[in-house]
Amino acid sequence: QVQLVESGGGLVQAGGSLRLSCAASGRTVSVYAMGWFRQAPGKEREFVAGISRNGAYRNYADSVKDRFTISTDNVKSTVHLQMNSLKPEDTAVYYCAGKAVISFDRVYSRATDFSSWGQGTQVTVSS
Repeated sequence: QVQLVESGGGLVQAGGSLRLSCAASGRTVSVYAMGWFRQAPGKEREFVAGISRNGAYRNYADSVKDRFTISTDNVKSTVHLQMNSLKPEDTAVYYCAGKAVISFDRVYSRATDFSSWGQGTQVTVSS
């Protein structure tokens, strides 16, 4: 199992940007498909973005498409989520998730697909 630790959350005004990072230890992220999820108070955890093991394929929730970008740095075993044009409705705890896979080009988007999770980082967007 890979251990995942998120960082980069915080308080930002609407329209601002944040960059979340997820540092992996134990195993390199190069054998993992990765994803970001978020959970707002009183709501279920929802998919935000996913990236394939080889980094060539990405998928985004409609609500963040064209504003968020997921990327991986296999040398540093880190996954990033660049969040631009943030809105108050983006306020949530953001979680990094990993799934050890054989497939190089598949992107996963269901929380039940992932076996490794970080502890979460809070993102608050003020209006």
